[in-house]
Amino acid sequence: MSVPPLIAYTDRWSTRAGGRIEVKVSCGGASYRADLVRIRSADPNPAGPGLLFDNVPAAFEGSYPGRLQEIHGGSHGVLSLGRLMLPDEWTLSVRVQPWLLDGRPQAVLAWIGGAGLSLHVTAAGAELRVGEAVCRVAAPMLERRWYELRVVCAGGSLHLLQIPLTPDWGANGGGEARLSATVDPPTTMLLAAAPAGSGSVYCDHLNGRLEQPLLLQGVVDAAMPVEPAALPHAAFIAWWDFSLDIPTLAISDRGPHRLHGKLVNLPTRAVRGAFWRGDVLRWSEAPDQYGAVHFHEDDLYDCAWDTDFVFDVPAHLPSGVYGVRIKTDMEQDVIPVFILPPPDTATAKVAVLFPTYTYQVYANFERDNFDDSYRARRAEWGVYPHHPAEHREFGLSTYNWHSDGSGVAFSSQRRPVLTFRPGQMAYVDLKGSGLRHFPADMHLAIWLDAMGIAWDAITDHDLEREGMVLLSRYRCVLTGSHPEYQSPATLDALHDWLAEGGRLAYLGGNGFYWRVANSAAVPDALELRRSEGGTRAWAADPGEYYHAFDGGYGGLWRRQDRAPQRLVGVGFSAQGRFEGSHYRRTQESYAADLAWIFAGVAGENIGGFGFSGGGAAGFELDRADPLLGTPPNVRLLARSEGHQAHFGVTLEDLLVPAAYALPTNRPDPLIRSDMVYFETAKGGAVFSVGSITFCGSLPWNNFDNQVSTLLRNVVTRFMAE
Repeated sequence: MSVPPLIAYTDRWSTRAGGRIEVKVSCGGASYRADLVRIRSADPNPAGPGLLFDNVPAAFEGSYPGRLQEIHGGSHGVLSLGRLMLPDEWTLSVRVQPWLLDGRPQAVLAWIGGAGLSLHVTAAGAELRVGEAVCRVAAPMLERRWYELRVVCAGGSLHLLQIPLTPDWGANGGGEARLSATVDPPTTMLLAAAPAGSGSVYCDHLNGRLEQPLLLQGVVDAAMPVEPAALPHAAFIAWWDFSLDIPTLAISDRGPHRLHGKLVNLPTRAVRGAFWRGDVLRWSEAPDQYGAVHFHEDDLYDCAWDTDFVFDVPAHLPSGVYGVRIKTDMEQDVIPVFILPPPDTATAKVAVLFPTYTYQVYANFERDNFDDSYRARRAEWGVYPHHPAEHREFGLSTYNWHSDGSGVAFSSQRRPVLTFRPGQMAYVDLKGSGLRHFPADMHLAIWLDAMGIAWDAITDHDLEREGMVLLSRYRCVLTGSHPEYQSPATLDALHDWLAEGGRLAYLGGNGFYWRVANSAAVPDALELRRSEGGTRAWAADPGEYYHAFDGGYGGLWRRQDRAPQRLVGVGFSAQGRFEGSHYRRTQESYAADLAWIFAGVAGENIGGFGFSGGGAAGFELDRADPLLGTPPNVRLLARSEGHQAHFGVTLEDLLVPAAYALPTNRPDPLIRSDMVYFETAKGGAVFSVGSITFCGSLPWNNFDNQVSTLLRNVVTRFMAE
């Protein structure tokens, strides 16, 4: 895999007019040009709206020298030991749980300074290296088993012990080896990595967990695990206790010298340690049982690229979706940025709440459909040319697995995000464009422009920062196609705004579904623990359902009595392939007091067309359900029908495997999308469509269609005082 010859990211995805955005570029050529565009449409389908950019003057416009900026992935820890002097006899101990033993030695820790010392795990047993000298324990190690590795220095030799900590019937796994060597005092200690020459480039990254690194006075060579809490304070040279600072990247030393350190590239904390007993499931109640850190060779938090130029946003720049465009004669990259109105203002009655938390959670999703048909359409349509499957160096999505088989729990903005680009295609859609997330949500943006409806752009990240006051400036807020991931703060803000009379059009499916966490200590990162049920790309291990960032319980909001039905009347019910069908109007929809919604909408069936799967009701569907919180005053306007045989009910609604269900020729009643409307206190209202593919129907037939007319009616009414 090779880094694209031209790629960039920004230090933030949104700012208010008058703010500043830093742009970080890697260019393999001698130079590149930069300018600003307003993104009107992000659909590369030649039969659809197309890729539409308007040129916008910008102070940063011009040519810049090219330079390659490197990426150094792999999580690890760095401990500065300063001028630490070691006694003649000392003991170094650490607990390790390998998760991937694939023939490569993986570093548990490494000393930098003098001849150096490093400790590695392999399938054949632990290794100790000092310079060119190596000793190995002749006792195989097993994946996902805990061991204590101990190095004892005494009498001019080093004694390596491998002590199994996980009980296994009939298996030992213990052993020892000796090495004649002397070791100079280190200046730095690395955790889960080893130095690769000079500088801060590291190799041999560990895929697995570490716990309780200790540096002790004297000889501790009994083949029993060291329990630091039982040792006298005078025994410690250093005790790096990972059960402290769990919500952060800090490493604290409880020893006398306070040799603190830091974690790099965001390994996973709040995970079970060697002596987790299973009687406590919330890490904050027993942090000593969660004193481990899970490191991965493919973790990436911050590319840490230098800034090439800045975008000082003029105070008069209209709110909207813009793109910082960089290009050479052969390459082009357009990095979206959302510009909000100046502070404390709104410039329209309508706001589009772009689901940037969902964009970030899906960031660089390496889908398994990257094949010859995808490549052919990419070439034919001029689709965004870089796919995450070709560029794992930019970090993974929380929909992927690490190389050691553990789920990806974090996603960061501090890197190029290939899925957050105009023209990026998710699927080879035989009936439409195959767009998801940002490009798909721009169907709504181009529709608003075509209808002549003024709108402001806001995002989940802004809602987190500003709360309900951000929404309070708007009469009407429209969601994107898939606002799936919400933090407590964003969900609270939406709820409180609706309670005060806000008017919300939920224009997607499978929204308000998963809980995510963030932390001021780890800016620009989101954490996701996929616990219990739900449609999950991976499942968190038992006892690891609580977020490290905020201590909150991860998983579905439904499991925390905040099902989407309580907020918008409908919630996730069924899913199939990226195909759509139509809605059929209900008898209730013909009531006189609802006539305004359907004014000018011809026919009983609505939306059997579109650029997303060929229909307005498709892919992921939401239903009304009073048992999950749908308000009693909900009006059922339409219900989808005619879904393909591959659609199935969501996992959280299944009590037994689908194969156990009795055969029937009738479709499952839960495989449906419900379009609903209800009014709230203080003049508020909610209109929900319950389908991811709805917005893809808006541009159909040059915006002259049933779906377009219906939504125009709703937005016009919601804008009214």
